[in-house]
Amino acid sequence: MMTESFDMYKSRIIGYVGAQEPMELLERMPDILEALVRETLPDQLHFKPAPDKWSINEIVAHLADDELVGAYRIRMILSAPGTDIQAFDQAEWAVRGKYGQIPVEDSLVLFAQLRHTNLQLLGLLEPHQWDYFGIHAERGKESIRDIALYYAGHDINHLQQIRAILNR
Repeated sequence: MMTESFDMYKSRIIGYVGAQEPMELLERMPDILEALVRETLPDQLHFKPAPDKWSINEIVAHLADDELVGAYRIRMILSAPGTDIQAFDQAEWAVRGKYGQIPVEDSLVLFAQLRHTNLQLLGLLEPHQWDYFGIHAERGKESIRDIALYYAGHDINHLQQIRAILNR
């Protein structure tokens, strides 16, 4: 089994967005995610398609945590352009953060609130601030514009995973 490199992963994630407007995708995500979770039966929430794959419950908890990370990164870049952006081990966060035990409703609320707050800030940026960047430990130079694009693709990636579980 070939492991996906950071560059391959980034290209795949950004490729999901294609010609779509990232900000529109980011704005729609909380409603789409909530609708998918609402149609999920309780036993489906904790079903793992493979031992090393996340359940819907874990995916939603990850999305909430990742939105928190994005909020921090954007604010660090705005306050200190060129700053180092620390990477994190999302699999380890899922284990240590006990994602499978967090009520999905709590993760949905947290995700929606953080996304709203992040979109509010992004909407207030001056045009030149979109080019402010940090240096990500794994992906290199990332501007705020890049982060918004990356998060839009990241959303699509996890929506595909959720839909695959629901369609099994």
